[in-house]
Amino acid sequence: MPIHPTAIVDRRAEVDPTAEIGPYAIVEPDVTIGPRVRLWPHAFVARGTTLEAGVQVHPFAVVGHHPQDLAWDASPSYTRIGEGTIVREHATIHRGTGPESWTIVGRRCYIMSTGHVGHNCVLGDEVKVANSGLLSGHVRVGDGAFISGNVSVHQFVRIGRLAMVGGGMRLNADLPPFMLFAPGGVIGPNTVGLRRAGLSAEARREIREAYHTLYRRGLRLAEAIERIAARVQTPEARELIEFLRAERKRPIATFRPMQADHGGQSPSTGEKVDGGQSPSTGSPQDGGQPPPAGKPETHHP
Repeated sequence: MPIHPTAIVDRRAEVDPTAEIGPYAIVEPDVTIGPRVRLWPHAFVARGTTLEAGVQVHPFAVVGHHPQDLAWDASPSYTRIGEGTIVREHATIHRGTGPESWTIVGRRCYIMSTGHVGHNCVLGDEVKVANSGLLSGHVRVGDGAFISGNVSVHQFVRIGRLAMVGGGMRLNADLPPFMLFAPGGVIGPNTVGLRRAGLSAEARREIREAYHTLYRRGLRLAEAIERIAARVQTPEARELIEFLRAERKRPIATFRPMQADHGGQSPSTGEKVDGGQSPSTGSPQDGGQPPPAGKPETHHP
């Protein structure tokens, strides 16, 4: 078992014999390190963390440390990093804040240098968080989403599958799957990302038409959803509808072509998402998505 003699590995940690732990790395108690994991020099893995097969934690990255939440009472909570995920230099991933809750990063994710994944976040598979991308607590990110550099995401925001947030943006509203958020808000589908992911021409066409119905025709959200639902056929377009209908704590991100610096806010169920305003009827509460099977549910404090 290649553990460098200067590494500090608690005897209560479970370390697979094929794992590699570099100089001055620190592994706290109750950590599980799977096959072929590599901890680079000075990596820090905190209590209650599970690193699945092939994970890499690079120099000065911190995984599973205390949540940045003043309400945290030091109750046991956990972090899981999925198979093949890479955590680069100085990135931080914090454990859950509620008792027995989890922060979960999926498989084959890439958390670049100085990226931050806050407490109780749930990231799907193959999510990319570029340099200095910051996810506040309880953020949920769908499979294949891309968070560009210097992005700030507000707590409880949902980001859908294969969505992309452009560099330097701040996002405090839910970004639907397959969409691109940039200066001006939701400016269209993430066309390049959808092609790379292998979505069919028909699925891309329905997503494009759904975008125009949702953002460019001056409809209220509920009306736009019903119009889209009445004509879509592909699983991807139905996934978009399900995201829009789901309970949430944040509004749906908007399109505002003349406003370059905004968080995409709009009222909740009575809003127009093309930038038009109408009175809100109150925001429904977000029940959240459960962590993967076999793990305790996340309990919000």
